[in-house]
Amino acid sequence: MTEVTLETAKALIAAAEDKAVEIDVPMCVAVVDKGCNLVGFHRMDEALIASIDIAQNKAYSSASLKLDTQTIHEVSQPGESLYGLGNTNDGRIVTFGGGFPLKDEDGTVVGGVGVSGGSVEEDREVAQAAVDVFENA
Repeated sequence: MTEVTLETAKALIAAAEDKAVEIDVPMCVAVVDKGCNLVGFHRMDEALIASIDIAQNKAYSSASLKLDTQTIHEVSQPGESLYGLGNTNDGRIVTFGGGFPLKDEDGTVVGGVGVSGGSVEEDREVAQAAVDVFENA
């Protein structure tokens, strides 16, 4: 895919929800476009209220920095080159896993997906399901 449309966001959200149901963890899923504008959002029944903002901020973080949020975590630790990054952008930068940039076939970042509601590993697994749909469309 080359851009993130509402139709695209719906497909990514559906894939993420399917994975969340499979692992039995209610999630919030956010999809943003290349300008970090929210295109689609979904909160499953019983998903944590705090996960609404976290999912949206993971999508924002990954699209705006062109990095997955697990990598952001790694480079923002004490002693690393981007230590303190999580305190920028009015606190919107998330420094733990669950957000991925969405890249077109040329490797250009055209959006992001963020998932929150479970452990970091669960969030990453659910977000990866959305990325897989984007990359294989």
